[in-house]
Amino acid sequence: MTSALPDQGAIEAIVQARHGDPFAVLGPHDFDGGCAVRAFVPDADGIEIVARDTMLKLATMDRVDPSGFWVGSIPARVRYRLRITHTGATRIADDPYAFGPALGDLDIHLLAEGRHREIGRTLGAHVADMDGVSGVRFAVWAPNARRVSVVGNFNNWDGRTHPMRLHASAGVWDMFVPGIGPGALYKYEILGPDGWMLPLKADPVASATEIAPATASIVVDETLSWTDGSWLARRGALQTPDAPISCYEVHAASWLQAEPGGADGWTQLADRLVPYVTRMGFTHVEFMPVMEHPFGGSWGYQPLGQYAPSARLGPPESFARLVDLLHDAGIGVILDWVPAHFPTDAYGLARFDGTPLYEHADPREGFHQDWNTYIFNLGRNEVRAFLIGSALHWLEHYHVDGLRVDAVASMLYRDYSRKSGEWVANQYGGRENLESVSFLQELSRAVAERAPGTVLIAEESTAWPGVSRPADEGGLGFHFKWNMGWMHDTLHYMEEEPIDRRWHHDELTFGLVYAFSEKFVLPLSHDEVVYGKGSLLSKMPGDEWQKYANLRAYYGFMWTHPGKKLMFMGGDIAQVREWNHDRSLDWFLLDDPRHAGVQLALRDLNFLYRDTPALHRRDCEPDGFRWVVMDDREQSVFAYLRFGTADDPPVLVVCNFTPVVRHGYRVGVPRAGVWIEVLNTDAGVYGGSNVGNGGQVSACDVPHGGQPCSLEIVLPPLATIVFRPS
Repeated sequence: MTSALPDQGAIEAIVQARHGDPFAVLGPHDFDGGCAVRAFVPDADGIEIVARDTMLKLATMDRVDPSGFWVGSIPARVRYRLRITHTGATRIADDPYAFGPALGDLDIHLLAEGRHREIGRTLGAHVADMDGVSGVRFAVWAPNARRVSVVGNFNNWDGRTHPMRLHASAGVWDMFVPGIGPGALYKYEILGPDGWMLPLKADPVASATEIAPATASIVVDETLSWTDGSWLARRGALQTPDAPISCYEVHAASWLQAEPGGADGWTQLADRLVPYVTRMGFTHVEFMPVMEHPFGGSWGYQPLGQYAPSARLGPPESFARLVDLLHDAGIGVILDWVPAHFPTDAYGLARFDGTPLYEHADPREGFHQDWNTYIFNLGRNEVRAFLIGSALHWLEHYHVDGLRVDAVASMLYRDYSRKSGEWVANQYGGRENLESVSFLQELSRAVAERAPGTVLIAEESTAWPGVSRPADEGGLGFHFKWNMGWMHDTLHYMEEEPIDRRWHHDELTFGLVYAFSEKFVLPLSHDEVVYGKGSLLSKMPGDEWQKYANLRAYYGFMWTHPGKKLMFMGGDIAQVREWNHDRSLDWFLLDDPRHAGVQLALRDLNFLYRDTPALHRRDCEPDGFRWVVMDDREQSVFAYLRFGTADDPPVLVVCNFTPVVRHGYRVGVPRAGVWIEVLNTDAGVYGGSNVGNGGQVSACDVPHGGQPCSLEIVLPPLATIVFRPS
C-alpha cells in the first residue's frame, strides 16, 4: 500500500516532465484509507472525480502543487472520470493513467526479441477501445530515452500531460489516450539519456502525416474497403518467371498533376491512370516511392514515413482505392521501397532517442556520403523488424503485389562509394556487408511466409551472385533483379550513329552471355532520363524521322529480348524533354502522329508480348532463346528465335539498326511453311516508312544459320520485325 500523496520529489519530477515512470505516480493508487487518484492538469481551476457510468460525484480533488498536480481520494477503486473546470467551462475526461498497458505481453516479448512481424499494427498510433472507452493507443521504440510523452493538438503539445509507460525489456513506451480519434495530430517529446530535450519527433510508424513542409503525424481510421479478392487469389500465377510482366514506372505526382481544387491526387490518378495502363497493355504499375518523404526533389527515395503513403496526394484510404481499382482492372502494383538509408531531418529517425538508434554510430558505417543520409543499422534486430514490418505493411495492409528494393548494391558492400580508410571491414576482413545479406534473406523468408504470391525485385548494379536465388539456397531471396548492365550497354549502342554501330555490335549481344544467370527485369527507368541525360528520344541519333524509328526499333528489341520489362512514364509517348518531377508529362505531344505512333507501337508490343507464350514462358531459361544472326556487324542486323513450351509456336525476331532497306536477307528458321509478320516497327501506322513483307513470307527447305529451313525477307530501315509460323 502507499499514501494518498506521493513524495515531493515525485511530484516535482512529474511537474518538470522528467519522471521515467509516470504510471507509478499518476492515476489510481490503493492506500490504507482507500484509493488515491492523482492527475496533472495544469489548466484546471477545479477537478471532481465522478463515477463513469452515473456521473455522480465521488470526491473533490485538491491542487497540491501550483503547477497543476491534483490529488483526491475515493473509498475504493472504481471506474471513474474527471470533471474538470477551467475559466467557468466544464469538460469530462477519462484519466489516461487509469488504463493498463496498451500492448500485450506477447507483443512486448516479440518486440524485445526483434521478431515482431506486425510492427505496423503494434507500434504507432491506433484507434482502440479499452475497458469500454474509445481512444488511441500509442507505442514507440525509444530504449535510451529518460522520458517519452505523446504530444498533440489534443493536449496543447504539452509534454507534461501525457508522459508514457516504459516496457524496459523492449525499450518501448506506450499509452492509451482516451477521448481522441482519427484526425488527431501528434508527435513524441523525448528526453534524451543526457537529460537534454530533443526536437519533437514524428512517429516512425505513423499511418499518415501532414503535408510537407508540416511534419506532424496523424491518427487515422485504418479500416480499408477492398473488392480485389479475385485478384489476390490469382496474382501469384501472374508474377512467376514464366509470366509476362510489363511494368509502367510512375512518379505519381508528375504523371498527371492534380487539378487545383479537385479531388485528391490519388483519386485523380486512379480516374486517369487505370484506364490508360489497361489500354496500353501493361501488366503492372510500379510506383516510385509513395512512402512519405520530407523533400519532394528526392522523388521519395529519402523516406521518413516508412508506413505512410505521401500526404501530398491525399489520405491513405485514397491510395488504397487506387490499388483496389488497379487490381479490379487486372493490373498488379509494385512499390519502390528504400531500406538502405534515411534522411537526417531532426524530426525524423536521426538520433531518435538521443542516441544512434536506427543508424550506425560510426559514420564509416552509418553515413552515406553520396546522399548525405544515415544508413540503417541492419545488425540490430529491432531495426530489421522495423523495416521488415514496413515491407509487410505495404504487402498486407495495402494489398501491394511486390516491392522493388532500391539501392541494394549500396547495402551489400561496406566500401560502397568509399575510399580506403573510410569503411569498416566485416568480421572476416572482407568488404561484404554480412548484416545486409542476412537482412535481405530474412526479408525474403518473411514475405514468402506472410504474403505468398507477392514478389521482391532488386535494383542491384553489380555481379553479386545469386540475387534471385532463394535464401535457403544461399541466395538473397529476390524473385527478380534489374538488369542494369543490359540497360547501360543497349542504350550506349543506340546512342551511336548507325554507321558506327558496327564497332559496338557486342553491346547488344553481350547481354545474352549472362541473361539466364539471374531472373532479370530489363529496365528503362527514371534514372536514364534525369540529371542531363535527356529523354530516351533525345538519345537517339539521326534526323527527326530516324530518331523515332530508332526508338521504335529499340522498343521492339527490348520487348522480344529475354527478361521482364519496365519503362518509365514518358517513354511511352516519346517525351522530348528530360523528365522534371515538378511538371506533368507533355501529353499534348500525342497530337503529333510521330509521338502517337510510338505510343501505338508500344501498346502493340505489350499485347504481343502478353499474348505470345514464346516471348515470356521461358524468359529465364537458356533454351528459350537462340541466336540466328549475331555476327552481322557490317550491316548491324540481329536475328534470334524465342521458344515457349513444345506446344507453343516459336517466334523469329529480326532487327535492322541501320537506315538501309535490305532485300533478300536470308534468315534460318526451324520449320518450313508460311511465317506471319505479326509486328513491324516500321509500319506506316507507327510513323514508319511501311517497308515490310506484305504480312507474310514462306520458308523453304534451305538450311541456314544452323536451322533446317530459311526465309528470304525484306528488312525495313531502323526497324524490328517479328514473325511466327501460321
